[in-house]
Amino acid sequence: MAQGLNQISRRHFLAAAGAALAAPLFIPASALGRAGRPAPSERIVFGCIGLGGQGMGDMRATLGLPDCQVVAVCDVDKDHLNAAQRAVNDRYHNTGCKTYGDFRELLARKDIDAVNIVTPNHWHALLGIAAAKAGKDIYCEKPLTLTLREGRALVEAVKRYERVLQVGSQQRSGGEFRFTTELVRNGRIGKVHTIEVGIGGKGPGGRGDFTNPPPNLDYDMWLGPAPLAPYCADRIHWNWRWFNEYGGGQLMDWIGHHLDIAHMGMGWDNTGPIEVEGTGTFPTVGIWNAATNFDITATYRDGTKVNISDKNQGGTKWIGTDGWVYVNRGKKDASPKSLLGEEHLRRPIEFYRSPGHMANFVECIRSRGVPVAPAETGHRSASVGHLGTIAMMLGRKLRWNPETEQVLDDPAANAMLGRAMREPWQI
Repeated sequence: MAQGLNQISRRHFLAAAGAALAAPLFIPASALGRAGRPAPSERIVFGCIGLGGQGMGDMRATLGLPDCQVVAVCDVDKDHLNAAQRAVNDRYHNTGCKTYGDFRELLARKDIDAVNIVTPNHWHALLGIAAAKAGKDIYCEKPLTLTLREGRALVEAVKRYERVLQVGSQQRSGGEFRFTTELVRNGRIGKVHTIEVGIGGKGPGGRGDFTNPPPNLDYDMWLGPAPLAPYCADRIHWNWRWFNEYGGGQLMDWIGHHLDIAHMGMGWDNTGPIEVEGTGTFPTVGIWNAATNFDITATYRDGTKVNISDKNQGGTKWIGTDGWVYVNRGKKDASPKSLLGEEHLRRPIEFYRSPGHMANFVECIRSRGVPVAPAETGHRSASVGHLGTIAMMLGRKLRWNPETEQVLDDPAANAMLGRAMREPWQI
């Protein structure tokens, strides 16, 4: 079993230092780890929780880092679990990866330094807080949490237990996003007055073909803190996104990407809007219930308005007094066009050049530094989506205090900032 960073004590360090003084100058590659990888005592040991499509992708990103080792996987679907175990064992050419159906057993392992949390959103807060309490660093997919109050609770837990948390807002590690946000932050389009965030809509659907859960799935654990609901295939796995009880639709699926980049360009990583209003369409057929179309406007303290809509061009566009800048994955544009030729110029404000989102997380585990997408940042990005959803549901404008995180003079809206959890789950 690999020895993780949590187990490297001062005694081990001093003993290793003393041994190094007496060691020969030439050290065989085999002593440093298989195929030149760091020795087991120097690797960061991971457990992966949630192994659907995105979960497997994040796990493979971890497997691709030579200074990391995945030793455990956890999922409530045995088919996903077994596939993940095979992938890990194939990568290391052994049978050392352990499987778990209950995340608490994985978190109890003292040799695990960090966890990937890639479950439906309704599990993020519970898992993240439990991982922080267990002394694990955390890579948590976006959006950070299902509700705004859960987000604040997770942020505070990360602070309390002095953990590193990287939100899976991978665009912050992309070169085109770094360049365009630097243009905005350096005033190259003048004063920004409007930002357009484009997130595609999703049609209604979901067949209510209710059956018994398949034998490979622990459905009660899948539901966890969510309300009790009959099983059907269109509720779980990829389809959970289209339910407010587990995801929040396209709005919440992408708010942690394109709105997050809008915040990055404006320096709003630790704050939020002061007003949020919006309209949306909610399904009247099928079992999916998240908004299918939406048009939300958030106003910030400096007067800048951010429009989040399925009518906007996908991605993020900042519009200023002297021009505009647009970015999406693999795409960037600007007016004047000459701005696009400034990519290799030095700028007064420059962002950290990430070696990759997972690699940056691992880098910060070692340094105890702040990753490119820390918990507070992810919480603030998700908060705008949470507030927009509440505004659509209530049909009125919300006045928001980003410092106290309270809706002003609206008890009904404040009550919607959190949700009750099904027993016995609580945070």
